[in-house]
Amino acid sequence: MNRFPSPDDLLILLTVARLGRFTAVAEALETTHTTVSRRITALDRQLGGRTLTRTSAGWELTELGRHALRAAESIEASLAGLTTEVAQGAAEVSGVVRAHVSDAFGAYLAGPAMVRLQQDHPRLKVELLSATRRASRNRSGVDLEVVAGRVDDSRAEVLVLTEYVLRLFASPGYLREAGTPASLADLGQHRFVSYVDSELQVAELDYRATGLPVPSAAFQATSIFAQLEAVRAGGGIGMLPSYAVHGDPAFSPVLSGSFERRVTYSALARPESLRSPAVQAVIGAFLAEARIQREALVS
Repeated sequence: MNRFPSPDDLLILLTVARLGRFTAVAEALETTHTTVSRRITALDRQLGGRTLTRTSAGWELTELGRHALRAAESIEASLAGLTTEVAQGAAEVSGVVRAHVSDAFGAYLAGPAMVRLQQDHPRLKVELLSATRRASRNRSGVDLEVVAGRVDDSRAEVLVLTEYVLRLFASPGYLREAGTPASLADLGQHRFVSYVDSELQVAELDYRATGLPVPSAAFQATSIFAQLEAVRAGGGIGMLPSYAVHGDPAFSPVLSGSFERRVTYSALARPESLRSPAVQAVIGAFLAEARIQREALVS
């Protein structure tokens, strides 16, 4: 090498290592896919070898890339120490974090958590993408993923955020009309609100896996919010996150002494992403929000 590699190119490599896709990096850095590719090519040329290799999971670091990553992380840490201000005794966190979260978690936990976090760190930008699905095998394009249910992914770092409870609920009006079930067996005679069987990826959210009787008629939706509103409108009995209806008189518990299901929310990320102070701050905010809402989550 005739000169040092560009610090800007090293920081782009760091972002690719965290997000896995050039298009996601371009969005995060407000540049173009072509520019990202060109800067990585320039870095490879300067270092005398390839820093990235394409896999089914996106771009992954080569051995040379891992060496370059350590230098990039040092540059990032130095710049952060130079430019961040100190507020209330804590260093300000900045940057962009893109997280894929389950629908209900995003609305009821992640939303409030990010508002509080950004009050302390106004230069931190968080992008939440929401859908209820199992952990992705290809975590390209996001720094962090929050999923419900069992996680089996040896390629990701996994952190348990909280446990929550699923219970049966119906509207008071529906129960007046259809009657209140006296036992689990009675549920087979009631309308049921649930996820679309063929689209549901999380086994723990499937009423069929709980041993509940198959209902006589059902309303199904891929969105938990559509299910909540269907139950509220008297569409039937639903197996819902208790924290989503906590304290709402429009939802009456059904067979609360006979049925509950506990499910875990976990955060998954690439090891490179977890070393980011911004990602660490987001995870910390999620954990803090789970502590705040502990009663609603498990009641």
